Amino acid sequence: MRIIDKYILKKYLGSFFFVLIILIPVIIAVDISEKIDKFLRHTDLTIGSIITDYYVNFIINIGNMILPLALFISVLFFTSKLAGNTEIIAINNAKISFTRFLKPYFIGATIVTLLALGLNHFIVPNSSKIFTEFSNTYIKNKRVNLKQVNNVNLQLSENEYIFIRSFGMERNNGSDFSYERYEGNMLKERLLADRVIYRENDSTYRLNNFYKRKLHEDGDVLEYGRRMDTIFNFEPSDLLYVESLAKEMQTPMLLEYIAKSKSRGRGNLNSYLVELHKRTSLPLASYILTLIAVTLGAVKRRGGIGINLTIGVSLMFVYVFMLKIVEVLGASADASPLFLVWFPNMIFGALAIYLYINARK
Repeated sequence: MRIIDKYILKKYLGSFFFVLIILIPVIIAVDISEKIDKFLRHTDLTIGSIITDYYVNFIINIGNMILPLALFISVLFFTSKLAGNTEIIAINNAKISFTRFLKPYFIGATIVTLLALGLNHFIVPNSSKIFTEFSNTYIKNKRVNLKQVNNVNLQLSENEYIFIRSFGMERNNGSDFSYERYEGNMLKERLLADRVIYRENDSTYRLNNFYKRKLHEDGDVLEYGRRMDTIFNFEPSDLLYVESLAKEMQTPMLLEYIAKSKSRGRGNLNSYLVELHKRTSLPLASYILTLIAVTLGAVKRRGGIGINLTIGVSLMFVYVFMLKIVEVLGASADASPLFLVWFPNMIFGALAIYLYINARK
């Protein structure tokens, strides 16, 4: 690695972490001013708990959220400074092409991307779980209902389906249970029960006041009674479907949940797919944002660094706005989460290539 590469890489990473260190305390100060009265309402809440359970996880979440902004602003700022000090002209005079000039920038972008991928896929989900729990308990005074599910349809296999009107997760019992088995389009078996109880000790289900009907070509077989113990290919936790839980699952767990839900005929899983694809698309945007920032900052303008920063902040506003829009649109039932999540990167990737071609000239 040349001296110039080490110099630019040092500036790249130094400016990036400096911007993060500047922004995060300001955001924390604003958040404290907004939340202090809510913290004081709870006499059982200690300063240690506020710091470890709330603000440590707040820093992880907010740092991950503003990472693209911090990266873009830092690269644009120090590259504009290089241009303002005519250092880029000296680099050009040394017969270093613009493409070669980008090498240390992309090394830096790779380091940031790997850091962001690790955060998004493994660290942030665990942090979000603790942060959300604390916020719901002490700030919003609400909890996601994980104790009761209603009107659940679940596909157990290719030809088996169940329906439960209501199921309590704490007592592991529900009402109005229905099981159906098909061969092709033909119904072959139906089992109804007033109540269903999951027996955790032997992983069986007890059906009370059941009615069972098997359909055959030579006649139907009917069976009914007050109690029957049987086995089904699902657990009570499989009945739970809460979209907010997507952000609290590490990627391997999220992938497993999506695959399991698809095989069991879950309806709209797009919010989970949006979260999954976003964890990769946002870190990889580091390359695109770096290229845009360098191509903008490398041009020495009459208005100085201020003009470059104005253009850069405007572009980042558009990028963040697009991210929020596609996140909402991608969660709708008839949308394509993969395309929508990557759409902002496609648009800004095309812009980056256009700026790069002009800058190289």
